[in-house]
Amino acid sequence: MGYMVDGVYHVGDDVTKTLPDGQWERSRSTVRHWIGEGEFTADASRYHLFVAWNCPWAHRTLLTRAIMGLEDITVSYAKPNRTDQGWVYDQDGEFSDPLLGVRAVHEVYSADPMRYTGRLTVPVLWDKHTNRMVSNESADIVRMLGQSFDGPDLYPRAHQTEIDDWNALIYDTVNNGVYRAGFASTQEAYQKAAYQVFETLDKIDAHLAKHDWLAGEALTEADIRLFPTLARFDVAYHYAFRCNLKKLSDYPNLWPYAKRIYRLPGVADTVRFEIYKRGYFSASEKRNPLGIIPIGPTVNWD
Repeated sequence: MGYMVDGVYHVGDDVTKTLPDGQWERSRSTVRHWIGEGEFTADASRYHLFVAWNCPWAHRTLLTRAIMGLEDITVSYAKPNRTDQGWVYDQDGEFSDPLLGVRAVHEVYSADPMRYTGRLTVPVLWDKHTNRMVSNESADIVRMLGQSFDGPDLYPRAHQTEIDDWNALIYDTVNNGVYRAGFASTQEAYQKAAYQVFETLDKIDAHLAKHDWLAGEALTEADIRLFPTLARFDVAYHYAFRCNLKKLSDYPNLWPYAKRIYRLPGVADTVRFEIYKRGYFSASEKRNPLGIIPIGPTVNWD
């Protein structure tokens, strides 16, 4: 992934760490300004997203952009596979950066005058007026886009506690839980994380037997934050991360719910199943040393 110290890029990986008991832990995002505070005004046309199709955290922001109808926020899509330069861009084409013309995400961080220190991740919300990063925290970006612009209320006051509770549970045991299973370095740590994934999916499936959405009577940011993991589950996490007690398509309520979100206007355009397979089955010394990409599964989301 690479990292920066005082604005200088270093090849390596400080993004994650393994605890003594073999559990895997994710580092925190550090750039956390807010639209509507100070110079960052609520004008969608002044903002740009740097994302990667593979990244579920970036997917959250693309979903919110689509659901809120914020097409004025422009987007750069990194190439599906990282190199020793981290997330990278082609010179032109689908995986190029039309805004700054950078060839790697670390150049985006370098373009900000703050002399950044930390991990180098997507998404990045960039302000085109000040040439600065607004945020590299996906949860904040989802909340900002949902609250700063006209559109559906993704965080309704009446359901905020419920949404916050779902967000906390889903982040720890599902969104990040599949990674804790996939990157665990001991059998015990893997089993603990993997069982937690399915305990929560079972709980969500039971909830959806009586409700259309996680919180309230309409889609909220809790649904948005769950969906990227669901979209990747059968084509990637089930196999590559060994989260294989069940497939998403085995769930009687969760599977129709995921397809219902997929059919919302603009959502299918944020999903790239073949890219997910290419990314999660890319060559990895620990997980997939030969880098062989499976031909399946065939899952019909339509």
